[in-house]
Amino acid sequence: MAVLNAGATAPRAATYDPGDFDDFYAAKFDVLRSQVYAYLGDRAEAQDLVQEAFCRAYSRWSKIRKYEDPYAWVRRVAWNLATSRLRRQKTSLNFLRRQREEHQDGPSPDRVALVAALAKIPPKLRKAVVLHYLGQLSVAEIAAQEDVAEGTVKSWLSRGRTALAEHLRGGSDV
Repeated sequence: MAVLNAGATAPRAATYDPGDFDDFYAAKFDVLRSQVYAYLGDRAEAQDLVQEAFCRAYSRWSKIRKYEDPYAWVRRVAWNLATSRLRRQKTSLNFLRRQREEHQDGPSPDRVALVAALAKIPPKLRKAVVLHYLGQLSVAEIAAQEDVAEGTVKSWLSRGRTALAEHLRGGSDV
C-alpha cells in the first residue's frame, strides 16, 4: 500500500483512462479500500462503503469523468460514508448502553428459605400470610378480597404463622 502525502494527488494519466470507468475502478478501488479499512478497522465494511462510493460515481460518470481529479470525488464520498457509519455506530452504542438491564443480587438465603417454607403450607394459609405480611393488606381487606369473615382470615394467619415457623425451624426440609 503506497502512502501519499496529505496534499498530494495520485497521477491519473499513467494508471487509467479518465473516460473509462472500468479502468478507473480497477486502478483506484484497492487503494481507497485500504485507506477506509485503516480508518474503520473493518475490512468488509470498508469494502462495502468504497463500493457504494464507486456506485454513486458510476451513476454520475458522464459528469465526474470530466473533473480534474475524479478520484478525489470518489474518495470524498467514501470518507463521508465512513464517517457517517462511525457516527451511527457511536449513536447505536450509546443507545444500547442506556438500555442495559441493571442486574440485582440474587435473593438472600433467608428469602430462599422463606419462599421454600411458604410453598409447603396450604394455599389458603399461604395466600393470607403473603397478602398480610408482604402485600401489607389488613385483615379486613383480605376478608373483603376473599369474600370471607375477618375471623376466618385471622384463623388463616394464625395457622399460617404456626406452619411457617415449623418449616423454618426444621431447616432440613427447606
